[in-house]
Amino acid sequence: MARHLVIGNGKILMNLDDNCYIRDIYYPFVGQLNHVGGQYCRFGIWVAGQFSWLEDPEWQFQLSYVADSLVTNVIARNDRLAIELHLNDGIHQRESIYIKRVLVRNLGTESRECRLFFHHDLMIDGSEVGDTAAYYPENHTLYHYKRSSYFMFNGFSDEGGMMQYTTGIKRFQSAEGTWRDAEDGTLMGNSIAQGSVDSTISFRTVVPPGGDKTVYYWMSIGKNLEEVKALNQYVQESHPEKLLSRIVIYWNHWLQRAEQNLGDLSPEAINLFRLSLLIVRTQTDERGAIIAANDTDILQYNRDHYSYMWPRDGALIADAMSAAGFQSVISPFFQFCAQALSPDGYLFHKYNPDGTVGSSWHPYIVQGSRRLPIQEDETALVLFALWKDYTRNQVIELPQALYNNLIRKGALFLSQYIEHSLSLPKPSYDLWEERYGIWTYTSASVYGGLMAAAFFTELFGDYERSDHLRNTAEGIKQGILTQLWDEESGRFARGLIQKDNRWVKDMTLESSMFGVWEFGVLPVEDERVIKTMHAIRDGLAVKTGVGGVARYTNDYYFQQSGDIENVPGNPWVICTLWVANFEIESAKTLADLVKPRDTLQWVVKTALSSGLLPEQLHPNDGSPLSVAPLTWSHATYVQSVTRYAQKYAELSSAEKSATAI
Repeated sequence: MARHLVIGNGKILMNLDDNCYIRDIYYPFVGQLNHVGGQYCRFGIWVAGQFSWLEDPEWQFQLSYVADSLVTNVIARNDRLAIELHLNDGIHQRESIYIKRVLVRNLGTESRECRLFFHHDLMIDGSEVGDTAAYYPENHTLYHYKRSSYFMFNGFSDEGGMMQYTTGIKRFQSAEGTWRDAEDGTLMGNSIAQGSVDSTISFRTVVPPGGDKTVYYWMSIGKNLEEVKALNQYVQESHPEKLLSRIVIYWNHWLQRAEQNLGDLSPEAINLFRLSLLIVRTQTDERGAIIAANDTDILQYNRDHYSYMWPRDGALIADAMSAAGFQSVISPFFQFCAQALSPDGYLFHKYNPDGTVGSSWHPYIVQGSRRLPIQEDETALVLFALWKDYTRNQVIELPQALYNNLIRKGALFLSQYIEHSLSLPKPSYDLWEERYGIWTYTSASVYGGLMAAAFFTELFGDYERSDHLRNTAEGIKQGILTQLWDEESGRFARGLIQKDNRWVKDMTLESSMFGVWEFGVLPVEDERVIKTMHAIRDGLAVKTGVGGVARYTNDYYFQQSGDIENVPGNPWVICTLWVANFEIESAKTLADLVKPRDTLQWVVKTALSSGLLPEQLHPNDGSPLSVAPLTWSHATYVQSVTRYAQKYAELSSAEKSATAI
């Protein structure tokens, strides 16, 4: 499972696979609705009587992006056909337009006619029921529509516009789809179809021997026919080549605020940092939702997806982007959370991109006992990330606008939702959404959230409230040190769980215990932090050629090995980087940065060929598992590189000063 190339602009997100087939089109929200749903929008070529879809194994691909942009840069070569295709895909930085440039290079010794076929397998609004596909003679285009979602397709070559078209029925009875009609190089020309439909259009060009020709193809997306007609005309009048160039220029400028001095990191690590910033942007809706992942292949495993906004993921991603200098990109996230906050002051499990509450498997009642179906860290970390953003950027208008409806309400909930007998937060689900109890990670995040709220209330002159929140946070800190530190093992427990009506320690080794220092409970130099992080580093290391760090001992999610001693779980990008972050924060000399630098290089090696990062890796062959790209993976890499650069600059300056003395 993976999406190898993603492009977007904050209201459209498009995913392409390793064959450069469109697999997902999300509009009008990033992550909602999906108008392809993981089906295959095929792309093929007919050359002098021979036909091939790009999924044929005979094609060899090089996948990448145009430097510092969200325009793809792909080379597809077919030696049997003696053809090489140079592909560039981009979504307009402002308008709902997708543009594809195909340079066809003839590797043969004779001039040849080439026909390019573009297939559209849409499931408009997430369903293939009631779609219509039709040829539109007014502007010689083909379009699909249902209700208020319209998709218009067009293009041209030196030889003219759309050569042929056809519409038809797909996945109904024996009908496979119109893509089968393309394989003889000629389309039937059926002008309309309704129901479960697809369409295919073609363009022709004649390519001289050793030469090349360019074909342009585009899709306009809108709410009605007039809107997509206007967008189609805009592309024709502006020329798709110029529009693609402007997309590259826009993203080049967008990246200029990113840190340029990244110490001694390799060029590959720097390139992944810049690409990761762009990838996070594609997964961020312009209205605030930061989506976890949009790889619909995950549907094959649990009939749900990652196209939701988890407030925890969103907060940590927002924190990373803020630290990297992209405060304006993530400000709407906090507004989103303020609007989504429940009347009681907590955030739910997850949300749809439009702000409605997402699906959940957390019950309100278990064995007759009522419980809140929440992960308390999701509320706390939003406040924590908001304060960190303010300390960096000093944009006081944002927290002021959120003071009553997010900061105060969220802080009140956190300060009251406490198990007073333990001086810890009441039980909730853990950050992995798997188990119910009182967790070290969650407790540390609540401490961080309460301290953030205390700082905000002090900032706005609400001193009495600030003192109360600070005292509450201090009480939780003492509860963590008293109840969750385990002297016998010399590290923190994962948490507390109830057995026989009493709280007992869950001593499973888990990477998330890094939260004790990340959220400010203890400094990185505290001996308890050091012992815990060393236990994570050593005990959760994946002892195969792949390497990396697992989530926790005997992690069952996509488990690939029963050899728990050597493979405690699959290596996760974020968990591996949490250990690197500790090493960065703890570094006293430049020599101490060698290990985390190696880890950053490890992440580079784990990426797909296009640079996209998965959630986790197969422990034996390093192939991606679960979803790709995972926004949290890219954001954590951004965070680690940012921290590395800051620490490298700090230590370099200190060592130069010491040498000068």
